[in-house]
Amino acid sequence: MTEHLYFPSLLRMIDERSAAFREAVAAAPTLDADVPSCPGWTLYDLANHLSEGDRFWAHIVRNTAPGDERPSKDGLAAPREREALIAWLADSTEQLLAALREAGPDGSCWAWWEPLASPHTVAAVARRRVAESLIHTYDAQLASGDPQELPTTEAIDAIEEFLATVCTVTVPWPGEPATMDYHAAEGGSWRQTVDAAGSRFTRLTAADAAESKPTAAIHGTASEMALLMYMRIPAGSLRMEGDTDLLQRLQNGG
Repeated sequence: MTEHLYFPSLLRMIDERSAAFREAVAAAPTLDADVPSCPGWTLYDLANHLSEGDRFWAHIVRNTAPGDERPSKDGLAAPREREALIAWLADSTEQLLAALREAGPDGSCWAWWEPLASPHTVAAVARRRVAESLIHTYDAQLASGDPQELPTTEAIDAIEEFLATVCTVTVPWPGEPATMDYHAAEGGSWRQTVDAAGSRFTRLTAADAAESKPTAAIHGTASEMALLMYMRIPAGSLRMEGDTDLLQRLQNGG
């Protein structure tokens, strides 16, 4: 990924997914609808969470530097009336996008992840917010009764972003060393390696993917793969090879 070239696309994706989220909120029968993929949450809770995240990261981008203490959230709750909530969501997204644009992709800020594969930059924050907006839009669509397949480009990037930001760590893997390959039908293969040095990932070429002999491998559409990584769909809905228990161990941290 070339961050300078990719940055405008990230901003566009945040804007588009946020608009789709608001459409799901507008279409839902009630804001009290349960979100099946987020047990215990209503659609209002989900909307409050996404808008809080947008405002939180807007503040981070504008006011923090790498190594700072974790900032506190402003504690403001989204309004509970539907029309006001939709306006609040739109304003939250615009606050985030304005902060990202002003700072630019090379700006640096605080972040909770290890800066190994995903740096503490504004571009990395934008990429993380695309994934958050993508998955939570699916959650909102589930709550409104009309779940949609994830857009392919965003889903493919969400797979790699998850491996880079969430999975790349220096915490030692407690089990035997293992490798998990992920293959998206639309194109793109990745290998996650876990061992005493932690967890890391690499992209696989078509030749690598054809010749690889991992501990386990998963095959599915990009949408299915991204939803699986965020535990929105069960592993059994995708084709798996090798040690089929490895995915559960990875999700449980060992």
